[in-house]
Amino acid sequence: MLTNTTNNLKSNQSSQTSDNRPNPNTNLKYWMLFGLLISLAMHGFLAFRPGDLLGSLLNQKATAATLPNTDTIPTKLLNNAPVPDWENINFKSFVFSSDGSIELPIAKIPGYNSERVWKAGQSLDQVMELGDFEEVLGLENFSLKDIEKLSGISLQNTNLSDFSIAKWQTVPELVKAIPTLADEQVINVPPIRDLVGQTLTTGFSENLTIGELIQQNPELSDIELGEIDLDKYKLTSIPGIENAQLKYFSNWQNATISKVPGLNQVTFNNFPTVIVPQGNIVGQVDLPLKEVENNRQRSISGSYQEGFNVPCSHNCAHIELSGSGGLTGAQWMSGNFQEVSGGYGILGKLNGGKEPTGRHPFGKVFKQVVWDIDEADGSITTAMFFRICKHTLFVDFGCSPYFIGPFPFLPYKEKSYIFIGTPLNVP
Repeated sequence: MLTNTTNNLKSNQSSQTSDNRPNPNTNLKYWMLFGLLISLAMHGFLAFRPGDLLGSLLNQKATAATLPNTDTIPTKLLNNAPVPDWENINFKSFVFSSDGSIELPIAKIPGYNSERVWKAGQSLDQVMELGDFEEVLGLENFSLKDIEKLSGISLQNTNLSDFSIAKWQTVPELVKAIPTLADEQVINVPPIRDLVGQTLTTGFSENLTIGELIQQNPELSDIELGEIDLDKYKLTSIPGIENAQLKYFSNWQNATISKVPGLNQVTFNNFPTVIVPQGNIVGQVDLPLKEVENNRQRSISGSYQEGFNVPCSHNCAHIELSGSGGLTGAQWMSGNFQEVSGGYGILGKLNGGKEPTGRHPFGKVFKQVVWDIDEADGSITTAMFFRICKHTLFVDFGCSPYFIGPFPFLPYKEKSYIFIGTPLNVP
């Protein structure tokens, strides 16, 4: 506007009267208008200082990347709503879409790793550990023989090094997990024979039983099997190892899922504790609404720590639901914009103690979170988030918030049925 006014002023100055004399009244009017515009511009600049502009830009909320399309989650119907078909889902079904890492508390525990690192394209089994699912899936109740039957792998063709738990077992710990091992002669168990031959400073007889060997050499309680190259031995070179439940091995919690032979190929419906829907409540997606929404109070989303009616004050992207039992008008907030408190214990401090708002329609194994919302075509995506847990014999680190993810989960459209799960209390 300022440029156009200046150009007009110049044009009028050149349009003089026929005697080539400018009209003083006309020039005065334009100079007055020019001064008024300059004053308005300066007032606006002072009222909205550059520092305020920078602060406004820095304070804008960064949003997470859109989830990629995925067909990796097979589904079936429950009361017309899609739910995961656990008969066709295993740990390899969940793939990271971006890189990430977290630091855990430092601890001197055999097999313990204080860092979790993942890359886009890696599957969940390459990052999560047995202990992460101790409370929910009961994986520790499996034996390797159980896993062999359910996965179709061959333990006869599996190397001892492929079973990571073996690396940090001492000979006494192996005997505790496999009591029949105490009666085996040292010469008949090549990994133990070679371990003691390489590490014991005193001589020993290979004809001793392993129980006798332990009694005569108490220092074996400090020597881990990983001192030797376990690639050289078959898993079954330790008699009875396939029959012992995983929970009887020392620090079994620290084993990565992919380092327990065949476990990443067992479908979820075959785990000792099966995931089941929490209740049978189903609603419909009535309206998907973007983050311009504010002050929403009828929330049915949140966390175990804050409850599942956490309201939203601003950036309240959500889906509004319809259904029976007061469900109509209820709001499931998007975890892409709202975080809530989560986790407990030492690990509860990870991620600042926060996790995306959401629900647990299928229990504590993971959290379902409303993620991307497209008002134009009435579609939404949901995501899965997992947590890290660490319980040991001497220290209970607790569990982190549900923030490991997002993993693409179930998509919905307007009027789609959606499984809600319990508890449900609509404000």
